[in-house]
Amino acid sequence: MADNPQFNFEISLSVLDNLGRYLYRSFATVIGEAISNAWDADAKNVHIYIDKAKNTFVIKDDGVGMTAEDFQEKLLRVGYSKRKGGRKKSPKGRPFIGRKGIGKLALLSCADRISIISKVKRGTYVGGTIDNSNLDKAITDDLKPEEYPLEECDAAAFAKYTKGHSRGTIIRFEGLKEGIKANLKSLATSIALYFRFTLLDRTFNIYVEDEKIGHKHLKELVDNTEFLWKVGKIDDPLIEDIERFFKKAPRDHEVLSIRMPGITGFIASVTKPRCLKIKDLDDRVGIDLFVNGRLRERDILKHTPTQRLAESYLYGQIHFNGLDDRVDRFTSSREGIVVDDPKYKAFLDRFRKKMVKLAEEWDQLRVKHRETGDTDNDRLTPTQRASTDLFSAVSKDYLSKTSKTKTKVDAWLDELHADAVYNFGSYADCFVSENLIRKYIRDANIPLTEEAKRDIQEYKTKELGSKGRGNISIAIRKDESDELAYLDMPALANLVDKKDASKQEACLARDAQEYKPMRDAVAHTARLSDSAKTRLTTVRENIKARIAKLLSKQTES
Repeated sequence: MADNPQFNFEISLSVLDNLGRYLYRSFATVIGEAISNAWDADAKNVHIYIDKAKNTFVIKDDGVGMTAEDFQEKLLRVGYSKRKGGRKKSPKGRPFIGRKGIGKLALLSCADRISIISKVKRGTYVGGTIDNSNLDKAITDDLKPEEYPLEECDAAAFAKYTKGHSRGTIIRFEGLKEGIKANLKSLATSIALYFRFTLLDRTFNIYVEDEKIGHKHLKELVDNTEFLWKVGKIDDPLIEDIERFFKKAPRDHEVLSIRMPGITGFIASVTKPRCLKIKDLDDRVGIDLFVNGRLRERDILKHTPTQRLAESYLYGQIHFNGLDDRVDRFTSSREGIVVDDPKYKAFLDRFRKKMVKLAEEWDQLRVKHRETGDTDNDRLTPTQRASTDLFSAVSKDYLSKTSKTKTKVDAWLDELHADAVYNFGSYADCFVSENLIRKYIRDANIPLTEEAKRDIQEYKTKELGSKGRGNISIAIRKDESDELAYLDMPALANLVDKKDASKQEACLARDAQEYKPMRDAVAHTARLSDSAKTRLTTVRENIKARIAKLLSKQTES
């Protein structure tokens, strides 16, 4: 085949659509490409300027910059990777974030025109402008890449940004897309949340309109944080901010730890799910996965659902640099990780197991701190859970955050917690069971005995005297003509279920007699002994079972 002509690949400009312009949906991903390139270029500072009137924004860095050859062979060459030849770090030792060499195309997705200029130290600016409308025409006309040269940059538009700029790259975006303009409101918060490598490394700074981005931009989130789980050892100013906030009210917060070898970061919970909706952000904050400081997967809980309520309260940042190895497991859009990757699947499995344990701890902490926990968690019975929530709600009325006695009162409430939960449930059983018996008596037309009539008259006389001493003229009972309302459990039980005592038969009346002294103690807010609780629980169950049996017979008849 000596006469066979030499063949080579040709790339259509339409590949830019498939790889860049319509592949990236997240503004964090788009702007992240510019910031990541600055990091890889050993920049110390990145400045972002927004001109709402002109509908433009500019990103400027002081990295090593590019020569004309670099601009053509590295920036405009789709697929060029800094990691060529096995390189993993920049000259200053920073781990490279860029990998595939297509992330730069994300810049084309957020504006009508994108102009880029760059220069090396003691060099001159080189660059060009990409007009998306002209690019569309070139794609429609099926032009070859060499037939579509970049336009000249408008030097005047860069004048205010090039002053004092000795080296680095400047990118100007004109005609911002509507989605991008909306996200600019939350730009500082987005950077503080999602560009962790910039905030964990003190040699790299980001400024928006000359204001340095830091954890102060996450203050609202920090101020609504309730519990913190630290994962491994990591020097993170955000964790330090949370712990400083906790120290202001240590009894209201908890700091715990999670051990996952090779993984660092933190997970935190907020007081209410709505606190995860950051002002001006399109969605809620979740638990995000970072690799070498770069956001690689938003809200990894979507891949590890535990179906527990705690998930709606959690946010955090997990760092697993072990995912950055010879295997490229990151999606082309750079907005996620290939879910079927074995190493990633192993991590998710390990993470989910930790989250199941964390969800259990969260429920216990919420109950401990007198907050509503996980109602689906069966470690407490429905009655215990409801009683616990009621005690928590009532307790808050007795606590003042500014009171000097807050700590003492808090301790008293902690001591009352278990007894209150038990008594609340017991009183609820008492209220429901006695009123059901009254309903049963009326429905069955059971007549009052002479003994019952005497009891009713005695109770009425006592109540009348009490009202007189209390100077009370209003009606106390909902229906004062309802004589059954004056009878307690033993008297009611004698009307509906009283067996011959000599035969030692089980009946409601016998249970009611045993129930009365403990029921009265509960009604008078006394705290029961452990033995009394055990006895009362048994009697309550007997009474409930007996009443259920009576009611079922009445329903059948």
